[in-house]
Amino acid sequence: MLSLFVVAMTTTGWAQKDKNVVENAVGSKDHTTLVAAVKAAGLVETLTGKGPFTVFAPTNAAFAKLPKGTVETLLKPENKATLQAILTYHVVAGNIDSKALVAAIKKGNGKATVTTVQGGTLVATLDGSNVIITDEKGNKATVTAVDIYSSNGVIHVLDSVVLPK
Repeated sequence: MLSLFVVAMTTTGWAQKDKNVVENAVGSKDHTTLVAAVKAAGLVETLTGKGPFTVFAPTNAAFAKLPKGTVETLLKPENKATLQAILTYHVVAGNIDSKALVAAIKKGNGKATVTTVQGGTLVATLDGSNVIITDEKGNKATVTAVDIYSSNGVIHVLDSVVLPK
């Protein structure tokens, strides 16, 4: 079950272990919206820091699922605090790779709750071989790629944006 999950990430080809999580996101053509948001939120310095961080990184397609105009509105300077809250909700302190995440789900009788840097929680569960991340509003995102190892943490790719309360 886990082998298919891990293969999805290792075949992406854009990650380099000697680069930090931001540098690796910059190298991904599927994360340009996330990179723009991180810059607009003033989080580049934080996320290039020592870490370690586990980043649940929504793709451009994930951001495109939000209501029309949402991303553009969030990128405005007057919405910086809201954008920071949303982005830091996608970050967990520590280095949680796919093996550790699946183990925590199994140990937790089918679910693992993690606290985000924003202060909220995300719940991870399994649906077959897929890891599902559920936010505090009940929205679900599927982890589509795992274990993008970086010098200061690990990235897992999400197909949807998760939102705090």
